[in-house]
Amino acid sequence: AATRIIMGIDPGLAHTGWGVVHQKGASLSCIAYGCVATQSAMPLHERLAKIYTQISAVVLRYKPECVAVETVWFGSNAQSAFATGQARGAALTACGQASMALAEYSSQIKLAVVGAGSADKGQVQYMVQQVLGLEKIPSPDHAADALAAAICYTIIGFLGKGGCAVISFLRGTIAALFVDSVVI
Repeated sequence: AATRIIMGIDPGLAHTGWGVVHQKGASLSCIAYGCVATQSAMPLHERLAKIYTQISAVVLRYKPECVAVETVWFGSNAQSAFATGQARGAALTACGQASMALAEYSSQIKLAVVGAGSADKGQVQYMVQQVLGLEKIPSPDHAADALAAAICYTIIGFLGKGGCAVISFLRGTIAALFVDSVVI
């Protein structure tokens, strides 16, 4: 079975989560995860440099082939969305320098991992633990979200364009039933 290393990123100016997953066929395992934290008292350029530097170090150490990143959600707080976008740019620049394949996901991450786009952080953390066969729930939640993005990449990669699937997780293995089309 083909193998690859996938990195997931959950961007944020205060906390940028990252996770690295190994895929061998339908089997998934967690290699590492963590979070880049920056203090609000730091100048903006230093916060962005810290995100860039630490994500670059993760890329250099684990050598992922592809990266899945959560898109920026534009809610009612445009200032927060802008700050997240800047952090996302710093992280993606680190990945771009390694010429990694990039996929961007929004609510698809929660849908792929939990089965509901409206899932809460606790549900995502629990399912990431189950899918990757981790002894404990991954923490902080930003790192769990990054691992979920990497898991999403493996699932969407299975589906291709226009396909549908019924997916179940059995401690580190993705079992999927693929369907060409769904009639409701």
